[in-house]
Amino acid sequence: MGDIRQSLLPRDVLSAAKELLYHLDIYICNMVQSGRQAPQVDTKTLDLVEEFILHVPKDRNAQIRRMSALQELHLLEIMCSCFQEQSRDTVRQLVFSALFSLQGNQADESRMTLLGKLVSMAVAVGRIPILECAATWLQRTHRVYCVRLAQVLVDDYCSLVPGSVPTLQNIHSASPRFCCQFITAVTTLYDLSTDELTPPLELLKMIVSWIQDRLVLITFLNTPLSNSQSVSSLDVTPLGGLVRWCVKAPLAYRKVKKPVMVNGSSENEQEAGPLFSALHLSVLQVFMLLPNILTEKGLFGRLALLQIESVAALISDLSRLLDQADKHTHTISDESHAASQLALDRLAQALQVAMANRALLCSREDLRAICSRLPHNNLLQLVLSGPVMYYNNIHTPPLSFSPHAAHSPIASHPTLPGHAPHTPLAPHPSPHPQYPTQPFMTGLPFPYRPGH
Repeated sequence: MGDIRQSLLPRDVLSAAKELLYHLDIYICNMVQSGRQAPQVDTKTLDLVEEFILHVPKDRNAQIRRMSALQELHLLEIMCSCFQEQSRDTVRQLVFSALFSLQGNQADESRMTLLGKLVSMAVAVGRIPILECAATWLQRTHRVYCVRLAQVLVDDYCSLVPGSVPTLQNIHSASPRFCCQFITAVTTLYDLSTDELTPPLELLKMIVSWIQDRLVLITFLNTPLSNSQSVSSLDVTPLGGLVRWCVKAPLAYRKVKKPVMVNGSSENEQEAGPLFSALHLSVLQVFMLLPNILTEKGLFGRLALLQIESVAALISDLSRLLDQADKHTHTISDESHAASQLALDRLAQALQVAMANRALLCSREDLRAICSRLPHNNLLQLVLSGPVMYYNNIHTPPLSFSPHAAHSPIASHPTLPGHAPHTPLAPHPSPHPQYPTQPFMTGLPFPYRPGH
């Protein structure tokens, strides 16, 4: 395609971009029809995209070509039509990749800006092929950029324009893959550490409604699994992020103490509390659906959908929140104690249900090591005191689908045993002097109660 550059130079910016999109589609169609294995767009074509669509000049002395707002709107409409009219998903994915795969150069900022506008428009006008391509992009891209795209959509549909949430909410049945990746990105974006990083109430309501409407949170299982996922990518499902939200919410909302501002109106923790409770129940129900789904795909007991590294990071955050609560309150009020116990209850419920349904593949000894600094909680005591669990599939070990293991808090834990026969670990001194240390009574039977 490098030979069409001279024909594009005399054209105006919109005409040149439209012509390049047309040739790009033909070029990729021919490449796919040729039967080439793992087709890749060449560097010259990517250079043309950067010059005539992203408007990053290749010559320092060249005049920068910019589109007006109206021309940019027309370009977005043309791109929507191109993806909608192309019937082959392979071609669509390759075109999308040619346009928006990050190259680590100065054009990436322009890519992200155009991508945010295109995906936002696709949500508004229901262009599902673009949302499906964006879902793949979110699976393969550095989490920093995934979070940026999620922020654009939250701003457009949950913050800036009142009453626009239903537009985003209505896409869950048309593109569940995109919705799952979007949830994964927003749970990464909003870590509940500050008021600004607390999810807007409208966003929380929407996610709860999606999951209650049977949004499948493990849609990635319908696509081939890859063990080469980058350590910088998003989690492979939203489950870990949603568990983090539910466990941290009781303490995080008390920590910020300010009302959550949504569209200029104040919403306090009493309004968010029932939503997190409903979300927690829905996530537990998803865990309980996993055995049948994973068994059908031959993955039951082999694929950890809740990573132990994610659990270790959550428990570290929870311990820090409890520490901060202790420092700010010399005497523990009933309300503060109830919030702490609710967070620990939710953690215990999530751990037990995830382990019982083989979404979390670890032994209870591993959990005891990680949880040893947490204060006492009756339900967590029962979960940690259950029988030691080992992998049953000796000849089919768990899939090494853990992209974040190398950078996990558990990776450098000096006392964490492997999966060989375990030796009991003595609990660490409690950092919470107001609470007793979490004791481990290994002989105590654990009556599993799903409805707790």
